[in-house]
Amino acid sequence: MSEHQHWNMQTIAMVSSPYKQKFAIPRQPGLVKHAYGVIEMLPEFSHPDFLRGLDAFSHVWIQFVFHETADKGWSPLVRPPRLGGNQRKGVFATRSTFRPNPMGLSVVEVVRIEQQEGKSRIHVRGLDLLDGTPVLDIKPYLPYADAHPGALGGFADERPDTGLGIAFSDAAEAFMQQQSEYPQLREFITEVLAQDPRPAYQKDAHMDKDYGMHLYHFNIKWRVHNEKNYVFSIE
Repeated sequence: MSEHQHWNMQTIAMVSSPYKQKFAIPRQPGLVKHAYGVIEMLPEFSHPDFLRGLDAFSHVWIQFVFHETADKGWSPLVRPPRLGGNQRKGVFATRSTFRPNPMGLSVVEVVRIEQQEGKSRIHVRGLDLLDGTPVLDIKPYLPYADAHPGALGGFADERPDTGLGIAFSDAAEAFMQQQSEYPQLREFITEVLAQDPRPAYQKDAHMDKDYGMHLYHFNIKWRVHNEKNYVFSIE
C-alpha cells in the first residue's frame, strides 16, 4: 500500500435545490423544514433496482461535493460563523466547506421517490445543498445507530436561535399571494431568514443594510431593523 493514496469518485446524482447561491443556505440540514429539493440520479444509476426498498426509510444521508469551493484551497484552522467568525478551530472540529477533501454529509427527509420515463428522483426536504451539487453516495438513515440524544455538540451544542422576527411589506405579501407555484413560499422565506444568513462580522453592526438572496427563481430583498427581518421586495 502506498503512503499516499488517491481515490477516484463517481458522481451518482445531482441536486436540484431552491438555493441558487451559497449565501442564505442554512449551515446545517433540517433547520429549514420547507426547503424542498430533488436528488436526480444520473442515467447509469436510474434503474429502479438502485433505489429498491429506500421508500421504507424516512431519512437518508447524502454524501456530496462542495463543488463551488473545491478549488479555493483549505487551511488547518478556520473561523466558524457560529463563533462570530472571531475564533479559530481545527478544520476537523468544524463543518467548514474548505477541507482537504471537499466532501460534505447531510441528512434529509424523504418526501417521495419518483421513477418515471427511465429517470429516478428522490424528493426531499430540509436540505442545505446548493443547486447543482454533485452527489457521491446515498445511504439510509438508521435511527438506532445514527441518533445519539446524549452526544456532546462542542461549541455548537444547541440549535441556533437568532431571536429575529420577520415582517413583509404589502408588496411582498401581495407577490406571495399572487404566485401559486410555491404555496409555502412565505414559510420558506421565514425559516431561511430566521437563521440570519448575514455574514458573522455584520450581525453586530448598528445600521440598516439591504441584503438580497435568490431562492428558487425569486430575488428576495430584506433588511434588519429593530431586531426584525423586514422583507420589502420579492421579484
